[in-house]
Amino acid sequence: MFIEERILTLFKRNWQHTLTYWSVFFSFGLCIAFLGPTILDLQCQTQSTLQQITWVFFSQQFCLLIGSSIGGVFKKTLFSALSALFLSSLMISVIFAIIPFCYNVLILAIAMAVTGLAMGVIDTIANIQLVAIYQKDSAVFLQALHFFIGFGALVSPLIADPFLSEHCGNNTGGEESVHLHHRMTVYNIERSNFSTPTPQHVEKEESIVSYAFWIMSVINLPVPIAVLVLMYLEKLIPCCPGSKTRLLDKDELSMEAQGTEAAPAPEPEPQQNHDEVGGHGDIFSCCKNGNLSGLPPSFFGVHILGGVVLFMTDGIVGAYAGFVYTYAVAKPMSLTPKDAGYLASLFWAAITAGRLVSIPLAYRFKPVRLLMVNLAGVIVTVLLLLLLYTSSTFLFVGTCLLGLFLSSIFPCMLAYTEDILDYQGCATTVLVTSAGLGEMVLQVVVGSIIHDAGSYSFLLCGMIIGCIGFIVFFGLLLCDRVHRNYLTGTSKKTAMVEEPSTEDNNSKITTLNHS
Repeated sequence: MFIEERILTLFKRNWQHTLTYWSVFFSFGLCIAFLGPTILDLQCQTQSTLQQITWVFFSQQFCLLIGSSIGGVFKKTLFSALSALFLSSLMISVIFAIIPFCYNVLILAIAMAVTGLAMGVIDTIANIQLVAIYQKDSAVFLQALHFFIGFGALVSPLIADPFLSEHCGNNTGGEESVHLHHRMTVYNIERSNFSTPTPQHVEKEESIVSYAFWIMSVINLPVPIAVLVLMYLEKLIPCCPGSKTRLLDKDELSMEAQGTEAAPAPEPEPQQNHDEVGGHGDIFSCCKNGNLSGLPPSFFGVHILGGVVLFMTDGIVGAYAGFVYTYAVAKPMSLTPKDAGYLASLFWAAITAGRLVSIPLAYRFKPVRLLMVNLAGVIVTVLLLLLLYTSSTFLFVGTCLLGLFLSSIFPCMLAYTEDILDYQGCATTVLVTSAGLGEMVLQVVVGSIIHDAGSYSFLLCGMIIGCIGFIVFFGLLLCDRVHRNYLTGTSKKTAMVEEPSTEDNNSKITTLNHS
């Protein structure tokens, strides 16, 4: 009860900051999940192919990585951090509002790139701020923070679902004729295969998915307002009196709550350690670290192999969330757009539930065992989806199972690799970067393959990626054994060197006592 009361006291001291940082991650979740169910509406809107529209995913993920890198620039003061959060969350609402007017795929990609930058800044600052406030007690608050990603990702497809259309109308050039396109454009069916009704008998059917984006824009507006209110309460708005509150003031509050003396002028080093704990350190600074010289190959192997596993598994998350809707409405599944729209929501709901369930499991089982079960579960689930490719019922069941198995792979891999390296390496930075790269690259690759080979290749790609990740994981297990043997040998040598020196000191003390 003492720990719970202490954490509750910390929360009461910082509840306004905590709720604000949680809310901006809701914006993050909204952005990360809306593309999947609306991709074919946006494809019709921009009159592009599926291969072209997948570059929209790439632009968002690529700029998310850039935003995560530059987000640390705003961490030094509370004013700069909250200002960046306010502008980023406001920009997300603005982009949602203008997406319906992006009739060119390049313009849409630029808009999504801006949201990616905003998401990256939010990701970095919210994590760093919570770690800076709660320090050693930040784990539970970070778990809740990432829960709000899943919550936003769950809400986004549900909002879009009622507005998904079976057909969309397009005017080509200055022609008055209307071409009706069914959502089977994923099969690259030529427009000439459809009958072209005359304009006297058919009215142009406009896509109503625009309303979904405008609703999400309005729903997200309270988030920048909440950040603005927090800035007002902290007297950080220029028109308000009072000096600017620095982020380090919050560190002092946390230290007082934990019963320790707060230093009058905290040094910057602890803050940088918090950044690394949050997983947003600079990967280039890790590569330039002079302490890396003389380390065994197994040290680098743990970083590389762990990063490859997350490259594959997070790539599956991004590809499945992005294209399960496209797969479901195509043959042979041929679900209606309304039913298929629930798949993305179900997938993110399963990931959110899995993250909650994994918390008590982490206390009872080692991360390596959970990783083994999760990776095997991913392969078995995708295999069953391949075998039962005509069953719409199992598509929903398999989507739920896949989300549950994928949900805890990242935190388990992070805990496992950090344990191997005894928290001495750059595992967090490497794993976060690798996971982001996997989502960015594999979405484009899988989208291009679906465009060229058909919808069945969607699950086949997932199976191949999952098997590669599982094989690389066994390589990581082997590297783990080699590295632990190296550490054991090093510790024995150190002990042998220390023992003679200890004996010498004892003999000197004995001689002095006799004299």
